[in-house]
Amino acid sequence: MLKLQLFGNIGKGLVTTKSLFNNRNPRPNFYFSSRIIRSSSSSSSSVKFPKLLILQAMASEEENYMFGPYKIHLNEVFYSTKLSFAMVNLRPLLPGHVLVCPRREVKRFVDLTSDETSDLWLTAQKIGGTLEHHHKASSLTFTIQDGPHAGQTVPHVHIHILPRAAGDFEKNDEIYDALDEKEKELKQKLDLDKERKDRSYEDMAQEAAEYRKLFS
Repeated sequence: MLKLQLFGNIGKGLVTTKSLFNNRNPRPNFYFSSRIIRSSSSSSSSVKFPKLLILQAMASEEENYMFGPYKIHLNEVFYSTKLSFAMVNLRPLLPGHVLVCPRREVKRFVDLTSDETSDLWLTAQKIGGTLEHHHKASSLTFTIQDGPHAGQTVPHVHIHILPRAAGDFEKNDEIYDALDEKEKELKQKLDLDKERKDRSYEDMAQEAAEYRKLFS
């Protein structure tokens, strides 16, 4: 794995980028521009890193959300509160199919605190209503697969939100079988870190950016 160490004193804090790459996403976690970094010493000199803007890479560990044991890049998250976050889906069943999770890694719904439970559902309510309107849907499916025998494959509580329209599934309950299959595919995809065939990182980041504007 390629790692790059960057050090600089910004204000009073030492900034370190531990790694610009991670196992799940081999793309570098940085963006290009230019920035002047001034040291905190008495000297007024500046060090310029041409074209390398340490916009997010300066704190690479903080720019990832955790979904069970997996890192979710900040660019795939489009809404967050102090206790919850919403992210786009690696393999959505329908347009607008997203996931809402507690920030804390909690395996089972019963283990959430009352504040986390309330915040999770209030967040899901807000996300669902907004995406239903955005995708010109007429209904919503909210579902949690709570535990491995209920179809949960990633050990982190998450609510599936799916904007629904007439005829999107021939039989309405077929959506739950489809969700079970997608959960299995999601775990296999995250575990094996294979090249994405149907959803690229850029596609997901673009969708998240689109949704982010709806909540700004």
